[in-house]
Amino acid sequence: MNLHLSIGPVVSLIAGILILAIPRLLNYIVAIYLIVIGLIGIFGASGLSLH
Repeated sequence: MNLHLSIGPVVSLIAGILILAIPRLLNYIVAIYLIVIGLIGIFGASGLSLH
């Protein structure tokens, strides 16, 4: 059985869990998430996918 994960959904899942656990971190988590997604969009996620 092969499991293919891309980095975007994993990052958003972690961000969602952290927001639920510590709501005060919402601004920082959203900012970091947007930066990460922007960098993935610019540089591509070909080397960042987990196989």
